[in-house]
Amino acid sequence: MGVATVTELQPGISGKRSFRPSSSTRLASEWPISDVSSDLTVEVGAESFSLHKFPLVSRSGKIRKLLLEVKDSKVSRISLPGVPGGSEAFELAAKFCYGVNIEITLSNVAMLRCAAHYLEMTEEFSDKNLEICTENYLKEMVFPNTSNSITVLHCCENLIPAAEETNIVNRIINGIACNACKEQLSCGLSKLGHNYGVKPIKVLETELPPDWWGRALTVLNIDFFQRVLSAVKSKGFKQELISRILINYTHNSLQGLVVRDPQLIKENSLDLEQQKKQRIIVEAIVSLLPTQSRKSTVPMAFLSSLLKNAIMSLASPYCRADLERKIALQLDQAILEDILIPSNSYGNNHHQLYDTDTIYKIFSIFLNVENDDDDDDDANPFRNESELGYDFDSPRSPKQSSILKVSKLLDNYLTEVALDSNLAPSKFIALAELLPDHARIVTDGLYRAADIFLKVHPNIKDSERYRLCKTIDCQKLSQEACSHAAQNERLPVQMAVQVLYFEQIRLRNAMNGDNNQFFFGAINGQFPQRSSSGAGSGAISPRDNYASVRRENRELKLEVARMRMRLTDLEKDHVSMKQELVRSNPANNILKSFTKTFGKLNSLFRKPNIKPTVGAKANPETRLLFPKLRRKSVS
Repeated sequence: MGVATVTELQPGISGKRSFRPSSSTRLASEWPISDVSSDLTVEVGAESFSLHKFPLVSRSGKIRKLLLEVKDSKVSRISLPGVPGGSEAFELAAKFCYGVNIEITLSNVAMLRCAAHYLEMTEEFSDKNLEICTENYLKEMVFPNTSNSITVLHCCENLIPAAEETNIVNRIINGIACNACKEQLSCGLSKLGHNYGVKPIKVLETELPPDWWGRALTVLNIDFFQRVLSAVKSKGFKQELISRILINYTHNSLQGLVVRDPQLIKENSLDLEQQKKQRIIVEAIVSLLPTQSRKSTVPMAFLSSLLKNAIMSLASPYCRADLERKIALQLDQAILEDILIPSNSYGNNHHQLYDTDTIYKIFSIFLNVENDDDDDDDANPFRNESELGYDFDSPRSPKQSSILKVSKLLDNYLTEVALDSNLAPSKFIALAELLPDHARIVTDGLYRAADIFLKVHPNIKDSERYRLCKTIDCQKLSQEACSHAAQNERLPVQMAVQVLYFEQIRLRNAMNGDNNQFFFGAINGQFPQRSSSGAGSGAISPRDNYASVRRENRELKLEVARMRMRLTDLEKDHVSMKQELVRSNPANNILKSFTKTFGKLNSLFRKPNIKPTVGAKANPETRLLFPKLRRKSVS
């Protein structure tokens, strides 16, 4: 910690010593040490200081002006009610005027700087005055160091508006932002050099994390914290680190401020003050959250916690709406605990346990965002596949998978809130009807939630019972769910009949499907069903129609190509089999063997060494040992 001392003043102009030699080592309560009796009393707040006019006038322009304004030269009392830092700051400034050594530290530099500004202790009235001394300390010890800057900024919280007038706050905040970005840049360069094999400069063994200074920001109030983080964001600091700093500050700030029963705090002023403080913190944190997207750096659990605190602290509608939209944009990443928001209708014996209205808004926002994306895609359905946000060849697009996740989440939520006997049937039915038909492949979860709700609410109206069961698509129930629904007495008779009817159709289609599979050769496993490779047809959203048609066309082309190849193979096999049959015919083999045998016998009966005479015609019959006998005709 840096320390600055101010040397003791030399003897006065009159030649008398105004201070004893040991004045700098005496206790503060014994000053001013002087042989001259005091001629001026200064009132600062509730305290009074008996001082001398000359030391004060020689360094303080404000005190000089006050004494000049009073034409009475014998004035002996003045009041300074607005000294920043109060009596403590004025006492140190007065000691500086008397030449007493004062120690400038991180805890008092802001106070002394504001007091010097108020008392006008500038170079105009004296060289090396208090203002220049504090400025030098700030430039050398505070602004270059992030930790020291945060400490001094924390001290400025009690010096408003004087700290703003001297521009200390803005300069410290700007210094923190610049230092943080420099550390981020140096950290990135060191990692880059390490990846490329450059030997890093030797540093301390215990390296600080890049957001270490963010943990130190927890000592600041929400106003200064908000200004620091805004300055850091404007300098291009990473969103991931900003999110970490926000989460850490929120956990430390809201600890012990959570209001559990907002309806019962009207009579307790302490709880009311805590609720107000909690509301201010939540609204400020929400305003600092980064621009939300589907790939956000802010965890869903943190957003859910903020929303619960915003509801309990009665935050502004704008704050709640902002949080609801941020949660809706990444609703597919949520779990059941994230959307189980307690209701704030305490004090009523018939209140519901969970805030279903907020959840209805969140799911509605999710669906509206999905529809907006669908409209953008439908405007130009023949764009290049590379321009779209999903791959047509994938088993299921990200849009479709997110809708399926959200549908499962809603079914789990409905199952949980169905146990609340105070939940109105209209709210439960509205949630059940919220998702479109293509959002669910199987409706077993919705059926289970509806069955629990009907069991807990046995006195529900028949019209509401029928409307609730109408949300269940019987064609998407599993075999076990169909068996249970057919025997469920809590369901309307129409639904039981509908379940049996669709089950019969399903069995009939299954039998027909087996025949088709055998006809197309799927029994050999060559062409598996397309429905098993991706999502079911009942889960195709309007946005995925074009993608599904493209996938089916490609699969059909592949099947046709495979059939042609197989037909070509079969033709080749047929030709080869015919040739093999011809070669392997028994009649042809007997004829060939007989010809060979006859040829051998003929060669045995030829006359050996018989040569024809020269000039004689060769008689083929003479070559045989037994010439053919010609039949003589009888004349």
